[in-house]
This record gives sequence, C-alpha cells and structure tokens, in this order.
Amino acid sequence: MHSMKNPYFNTVSLFFLFLTITSIKAQNMELPYKEIPAHPTTYEPGNLVARMIDGLGYRFYWATEGLTEQDLAYKPSADGRTILETMEHIYTMSNNILLAPDAQPFEKALFPTNLPYEELRAKTLQNLQAASGKVSGKSAEDLEKFKVIFKRGEQESEFAFWNLINGMISDCIYHTGQITLMRRASDNPQNPNVNPFLGQTKGD
Repeated sequence: MHSMKNPYFNTVSLFFLFLTITSIKAQNMELPYKEIPAHPTTYEPGNLVARMIDGLGYRFYWATEGLTEQDLAYKPSADGRTILETMEHIYTMSNNILLAPDAQPFEKALFPTNLPYEELRAKTLQNLQAASGKVSGKSAEDLEKFKVIFKRGEQESEFAFWNLINGMISDCIYHTGQITLMRRASDNPQNPNVNPFLGQTKGD
C-alpha cells in the first residue's frame, strides 16, 4: 500500500499555518508610541497637529504600560472614574480624533468601550497613530475641511477642527496625566525614565 499526496490537504495545512504565524506576529507586534517618532522637517499646520498627537501617544503608552487589575480598579473618590474608565473615555475620544480628518461622523454605539485592558490600550494607540498620519503634512486649507461630527440617530452636529484641538486632543492629554497620578496613588508609578521632552525612555 502506498501513500498519495493530497494537494487539497497540503493547501489547507499551509493556509492554517499561515493564519497561526500571522496571529503570533500580531500578538507580538510592538505597539506604537513606545517612543515619539522623528519630528517632521517643516512646520506646516498638519505637522504641528500630528506632533501634538504623537506627544499624546507617547504619554498614553507609558501611563498605561504595565497596569495591574488593582490599578485598573483604582479611583481617587467614590464618584470618580477608575483608571480603566478613564482609559475608556480616552479611547472614545481617540475615535473622534481619527474620524475628524475625513469629516466622518462619530456614532457612540459603533464604538463600544467594554473591552479588555490590553485591547483598549492597543486600539487607542493605533487610533492615535493613524490620526497622526492623516493630518501629517496637511495645509491650513486642508485643516479647514476637517470636521468634528457627532451623530445621534438621524441628527448630526458639526464643529470645526479647532474644537478637536482644544477639546478631544487636549482632554486626552489631561486625562492621561490623571492616569499617571492615579497609578502612583495605587502604588504602581509610571516608569521614572519617561521623558516626553525627548520622546524617549531611557533603558527601553
């Protein structure tokens, strides 16, 4: 009795092997903003906004790195947000930041926040990286076309991109600082070598 090669079996095996390798690579892929990317060569309006987003990304990366279950449940007062709830709030706003350059509406139901810590962190960082790429190199005329749009049912509210700068981008920086403070109070302080000025963390 001799064996026969089965081309279909071989093809299916290779396909599942490819999926396994791809999944392992995705799990091991380094998240963006472990350090701030090299700065742009020109001070165009879009580059300035991109740099603000990159600075936020770096701060958020390290503020949320290595949090424990105890940290995630910590909140400074009975009616305050926990660290996890603060991360959820930042994630929501990161979707606003990502959608604005394309003038696409934000509909809350499409972006649920009840995600595991690791996924919540990864999606926020990926949103910020993608948003930075969308605004990078854009002119003042381009920025005028960006819109912050909220959609509830059939109703839409539209705002200029200015509102995103003093709104969501600034809010995310503010709340990231809260996480840094809260994790210190939870006895798990942020890496002391984090350096937002240089955009690099010594030893990493």
